[in-house]
Amino acid sequence: MEDARCASIFAGIDINTRKLRHFVVVAEELHFSRAATSLYLTQQALSYEIKEIEAWVGAKLLNRTTRKVTLTPAGDIFLAGARAVLATLDATITDTARAVRGLSGTLRLGYIPGGALELTALIVDEFRNWYPDVDVAMREFPIGDPSAGLASGASDVALLRLPVSTPDIETEALFVDPVVAMVSANHRHTARSSVSVLDLIDDPITVTDTTDEIHRAFWCLDSVRDDPTAARRIVVSSVTEEVQLVQAGVAVAVTSAAVAQYLPAPGVRCLPIDDWPGSVAAVGWLRDEPSPLVARFVEVACAVRDREVDVVREIESRLARR
Repeated sequence: MEDARCASIFAGIDINTRKLRHFVVVAEELHFSRAATSLYLTQQALSYEIKEIEAWVGAKLLNRTTRKVTLTPAGDIFLAGARAVLATLDATITDTARAVRGLSGTLRLGYIPGGALELTALIVDEFRNWYPDVDVAMREFPIGDPSAGLASGASDVALLRLPVSTPDIETEALFVDPVVAMVSANHRHTARSSVSVLDLIDDPITVTDTTDEIHRAFWCLDSVRDDPTAARRIVVSSVTEEVQLVQAGVAVAVTSAAVAQYLPAPGVRCLPIDDWPGSVAAVGWLRDEPSPLVARFVEVACAVRDREVDVVREIESRLARR
């Protein structure tokens, strides 16, 4: 009921927020001289502003005598409304400023299986520490979407593996992840300590169900094949499916060296490939992405990468330790 009375009083009144704030100070101090001093106004100017407000409202808000100042019943209602209006305005200004600076809101973080490996949690934790009012909505995308949601617009920023051919993606490299040939325990090369790409091109090879030709070509070793279209490709839709097919001897797979650590499977061996580059793990975003949250996340990811030298070294030397 009181809210309705406040609303009816404020409806149609053109009072700037400066005068509202001045009224609140007077109403809280109940002393014109002290209020004027705190507002850096003359007592005469402050008294005139209060009279203006009362004229706009059409009601006496303050009882003034030479000895004291008190609020009238209308003044009590007006004070409650003034406080509510100013609080709402202040909160709106704060929320807007924080959103513009990228300090609040929701950031949709997409990632491929494995993400940025050991750096993932470090990056997300650091970002949340820097920007505690930002909700980081994490989502893993299937291996068939190497853009981790950037291509469809489902992600604002992503942890992905290069190369990808999605147009207009900008990336910042985080580390180079070694790749291995995953073969079954009964494969002809299983007793070897490493292989070359030429040792693998006669085998059926797993391939993700992606339309990204550049991404698929890298993981299928197409650049060393005389006729890539003749390769026997076995389409997989998940990392676990890939492991099971290799385990059964259906195909070989070129994959991250981290698979052996995070997804160990009996009957499978991971062999270093002597003459094939590692996969670049990167943070990616769309070139024209306007959100300041994305820029802040990229900054944090790079800061964590540069700080966590030992973690990056462990990842990049994973094969040497096997």
